Amino acid sequence: MTPSDGSKGHGRGASEKRERSLSRRRLLGFAGVFGAAVPFGGLKSANAVSLVVRPTAFDPFRYAPVCRVSDTTALDGPPRQIRFAYNGTGVCTAAVPVAQHRGYFTKHNLEVEFVKLAGSTDQMLQALATDKADVGASMLLNWLKPLEQGIDVKLTTGLHGGCTRLFAGKNSGFTDISKLKGQTIGVSSISGSPRNFFASLLAQSDVNPETEVQWREFPADLLPVALQRGEIQAIADSDPTAWLTLKRSNGELVEISSNLVGDYATLSCCTLGVRTALWNQDPAVVAALTHAIRDAAAHVASQPEDAAEVFSQYAPKVPVADLAAMLRSHTHGHHPIGDTLRKEVIKITSDLKRASIIKPGTDPVKLANRVVVDVAG
Repeated sequence: MTPSDGSKGHGRGASEKRERSLSRRRLLGFAGVFGAAVPFGGLKSANAVSLVVRPTAFDPFRYAPVCRVSDTTALDGPPRQIRFAYNGTGVCTAAVPVAQHRGYFTKHNLEVEFVKLAGSTDQMLQALATDKADVGASMLLNWLKPLEQGIDVKLTTGLHGGCTRLFAGKNSGFTDISKLKGQTIGVSSISGSPRNFFASLLAQSDVNPETEVQWREFPADLLPVALQRGEIQAIADSDPTAWLTLKRSNGELVEISSNLVGDYATLSCCTLGVRTALWNQDPAVVAALTHAIRDAAAHVASQPEDAAEVFSQYAPKVPVADLAAMLRSHTHGHHPIGDTLRKEVIKITSDLKRASIIKPGTDPVKLANRVVVDVAG
């Protein structure tokens, strides 16, 4: 697949450059891994409680990111009201608070209200399906199964690549994912995106993810304890927890794989989804929302330190420097739309089908054509 940011027809977006640091992630410090949960408590658990977050005073052109993608005209008339389902726990979706607090929503004549969720993608999808929210952002691997089952949501853009990691003890002898045949992998959710993604990679390595490996679920902060005790032989997890666990390992843990290997180095892992009714009723609003998020993602790519500052209010106990390092390790310059996004959805759906996560009778092309809409058209 030819790498593309999906921004054909959007001027400066065509010159975007992605930052990749797959092989350069540093594994530092192990103190505090065992028994220490990572608190991301900026948004506390609640069921669809509305929280209006006003943008801070900011000139969106102050940083002049070279990969700014949108030259679209702002919507006419009064600001359009948008309800955004956002849980505030995933640093990989930092483009969302950046769009709010750095003026990109305002630039596109949008007034966004955050609908606070407890953290589950299922809750986000339910909020969209029941008209409690208009838009949400989360990992694509968590969206595809509900989309296959018919949930009425459209995908408009990818947000970035990266943020999911597989790691084991440095002396384990596991140098690549195929070595895990017959082993047990720990995850924080059996149905979560780390399990689904690495199941796909195992299938590509001719290891049956259903019968030739075992998956065990533990709370995320107890996964290193389970590894130390030998209850599992590897951990599959997402940032921020994965990145912080590796950093604190003082070299005792090593990364075996991630979702920036092979074809996935040029694919999205997170996506933006909107209510189908909103797309049908007002595609101009959906386009403005999508371009605001893509502008913000370009800001994250070119100004990760500032993006980390913005996100730090949702993760007050994690140093800003660590948040910035996480963002640099992702590919926030990659946010495809239209046909490029559609091809990515086909590829990822096909891989999930091979891993028996998507049903054998599902046609990845038909699914992608049904759920991906083109905001550039």
